[in-house]
Amino acid sequence: MDKVEVVIVGAGLAGLSAAYVLAEAGVEVLVVERGDFPGSKNVSGGRLYLEPVRAYLPELFDEAPFERQVVKERLTMLTPESSVTVELASDHFRGSPANSVTVLRAKFDQWLAEKASEKGAFIIPGYKVDDVWMEEGRVAGIRSNEDILQADVVIAADGVLSFIAEKVGMRERHQPRNVALGVKEIIELPEERIRDLFGLKAGEGAAQLFFGSITEGMMGGGFLYTNQTSLSLGMVLSIHDLMRKHPPISPHDLFELFKNRPEIEVLISSGHSVEYSAHDVPEGGLKAIPRLYADGLLVAGDAAGLCLNQGITLRGMDMAIVSGVLAARAILDARQRKDFTAESLGIYEKNLKESSIYQDLSTFQHMPEILSNPRLFEKYPEVASDLLLEIFRVDAQPKQKISRTVLGTISRELLKVDVLRDLWHMRKI
Repeated sequence: MDKVEVVIVGAGLAGLSAAYVLAEAGVEVLVVERGDFPGSKNVSGGRLYLEPVRAYLPELFDEAPFERQVVKERLTMLTPESSVTVELASDHFRGSPANSVTVLRAKFDQWLAEKASEKGAFIIPGYKVDDVWMEEGRVAGIRSNEDILQADVVIAADGVLSFIAEKVGMRERHQPRNVALGVKEIIELPEERIRDLFGLKAGEGAAQLFFGSITEGMMGGGFLYTNQTSLSLGMVLSIHDLMRKHPPISPHDLFELFKNRPEIEVLISSGHSVEYSAHDVPEGGLKAIPRLYADGLLVAGDAAGLCLNQGITLRGMDMAIVSGVLAARAILDARQRKDFTAESLGIYEKNLKESSIYQDLSTFQHMPEILSNPRLFEKYPEVASDLLLEIFRVDAQPKQKISRTVLGTISRELLKVDVLRDLWHMRKI
């Protein structure tokens, strides 16, 4: 029976950030990862907001293998026959330091693992944890087959379906409404082609979110991020809505329909797929966050439900990094006192609640219920499309004033009782 000071389960951003901070402080830390290498389970691309994490690891990200700096934001509403896109391009996004960047997780996670290893952390891939090891009612390590690895503290950074948090009784089994399924694909394209498609300069990137008819009334949407020589294209769908869908439809089939939309097809027609995956995503927001600490145990990243869908922004990676750093700091504080009880480790939750990421989760705690409204994906895109179509269309009949067209649409569609109810609910955000 071996023992180390800290065992981290999961070599994602939360686990690796914690390992980096702990190893830098001289703590004996071991990271175990179920996948073949760090990042192998976090396939495809994503987006990292840098401002929330910069103060926590200020020296680390200057040399990180980012793909592109996001300088263009696009939001697209889709109906079965049309689409409406709003684009924001701003010098505020082109400056330094960058506000957000795109990353390929397999590449980025391996880089972060190397940085943690350089500080002295041990990382073991291909390691499946079967259970937690308990002694006198407290978490005292992990078990894999018949092997037991003891530790003063275990950090559960094992993803949204964290069996460790569930095993210790820190949360119940996930409710379907608190989890979404993400389907992702990497489509390889020449760098010049990406720049031409999105009107970008070298190193510049774009992010685009899609919502509307592509989810057939279900909560969810699509996303696209530009990498150096590829596009990260994906769709996120509520598992709760998928289970209730009649007739049922597979996420893969919905994703293929999304790819065949003319708005998407023109972007990917000359590329080829190099990676495809599906991944669970926490969607419950603040109300779905489990208890974060116990005797000998901390929970971080997706395992802690730290993800925020604001409808026009999707955040998870920055929250994982911040939670990993704060978990490590809590352990360092407990290590000085030689006290790894829940009372001692509880400073982790205190510091997390004082962070900007938790405050954002609190501010937008009602987003899951707002986004569960099917009218957001069916009715409102139709209204926007019909209004603009009427304004731009020129036919044989005389056109009426734009003001009359707009007011007519509003009086016909937007003053109905259900719309007023939606606006009343939206005051919460």
